[in-house]
Amino acid sequence: MTTALGAFIIAIIEIVIRALLPALAAGATPTAQDGARQPELRSRLTEAVRSRWGVALLLVGILALSGCNHTVYVQPGEPVRLRETVRSVKVWVLDENGKPTAGVMDLPEGWYCLPDPGE
Repeated sequence: MTTALGAFIIAIIEIVIRALLPALAAGATPTAQDGARQPELRSRLTEAVRSRWGVALLLVGILALSGCNHTVYVQPGEPVRLRETVRSVKVWVLDENGKPTAGVMDLPEGWYCLPDPGE
């Protein structure tokens, strides 16, 4: 009997807290409507947004220029070895008559790829 009563009380408390928390959280953060009533708050909020955008753009710029991606140029005609499996690659394969046919396949890690020498 006491466990059922305890569960009931906990359920009531949980419902009350879930109803009150959004209202408390909304009242605790400054909004644009608050700024309309208080010009100094509006200017502080605007400045805060501008400073955060500046920091975000600075970080994106630093990451873009830091060389996260490296490109290695290979001489034409040189083989390259795959570091990871490449899925659904469009390839040309020869059929039983020796004619090129379009196909799709996975190129496994470790395979060497060569360019087509052409005609």
